[in-house]
Amino acid sequence: MLIEVNVEDCYGIAQQSADASNLPESAASGEISAETWENWFSVWLENQAADVPVAPGYEVSLRLTADTEMQALNLQYRQLDRSTDVLAFAALEVDCPQLEEMQSSEPLYLGDIVISIDTANRQAQQQGHPLKTELAWLAAHGFLHLLGWDHPDEESLTQMLDRQEKLLQAIGLTIQTA
Repeated sequence: MLIEVNVEDCYGIAQQSADASNLPESAASGEISAETWENWFSVWLENQAADVPVAPGYEVSLRLTADTEMQALNLQYRQLDRSTDVLAFAALEVDCPQLEEMQSSEPLYLGDIVISIDTANRQAQQQGHPLKTELAWLAAHGFLHLLGWDHPDEESLTQMLDRQEKLLQAIGLTIQTA
């Protein structure tokens, strides 16, 4: 399955902000190339094929940012005035009529995933694994949300976390969950 991932690194690691100064150079989001992101999402898409409408291709937008922007987004869209690790904005949840010709010829836009590098870095340190693994974990979580997964209760959260573990295993990463 063909998927295009638009990676937007708004974290400004190159500017060495105060938040970024305590990150090791290898922890910069640049550690994960756009090609690697596309490979990961392609594997995940294959893995979740049953959850995805048939289309000639797929698109996802991934934005890597800082806690300050994440807090603003969380307040605007969830009315929670605090940062969070990942937000997902699913395009498939929006009822938007599409011409039949578009559905058969254009890539299907799945939505946007936004990840806070600040929070991801803290969580990676707390969990004792590399930032790369935490970013993959959060991206997989966001991706499942784009496909309609949710976790309003403990049972559905457990199912979603189990699926995230499988998605990470599919790209050769492992994570310890509590």
